[in-house]
Amino acid sequence: MKKVSLLIFVSLFVFACGKNTKNDKLPSNNWEAMQWNNKLDTSLVSGASYLSVYSQIYSTTEHKTHDLTSTVSIRNINKKDTVFIKSAKYYDTKGDLMRTYFESPIFVKPMQTIEIVIDEKDKTGGTGANFVFDWLAPKKEKAPYFEGVMITTYGQQGLSFTTKGVIINE
Repeated sequence: MKKVSLLIFVSLFVFACGKNTKNDKLPSNNWEAMQWNNKLDTSLVSGASYLSVYSQIYSTTEHKTHDLTSTVSIRNINKKDTVFIKSAKYYDTKGDLMRTYFESPIFVKPMQTIEIVIDEKDKTGGTGANFVFDWLAPKKEKAPYFEGVMITTYGQQGLSFTTKGVIINE
């Protein structure tokens, strides 16, 4: 009986190890795949949105901080029309431009969400980091929706919160 159990265990182990776990899906931030190479319709409405994100937050005093992972969600909340994001610029607490995520417009299909992730180890944004998104949308449709989710875990404690983008120019 022990030999049969051992044989079954070894067989299951070998089978599990041989499983191909490669994920061929493209990440949601594959900017090249989303780049819009056609002429943009002149009837599109342009706008800009601001989103606060946090690389760090204060804890107990202004001298102690917790580092956070930030997930920036760029959502097309329209059921039928594509929206376009012309730029996504990331600024630090002092207002200095840290990076621009793409140089050419990208498209976001109806009901699609794409993401930008700021790693917990990336402290460049600081406690007052933010994004400014320039976008285009059809006249009678909704503007893209921008949301930030910040999270960190230490031991058995976790901290998470969200922020919502606001339109600053339309």
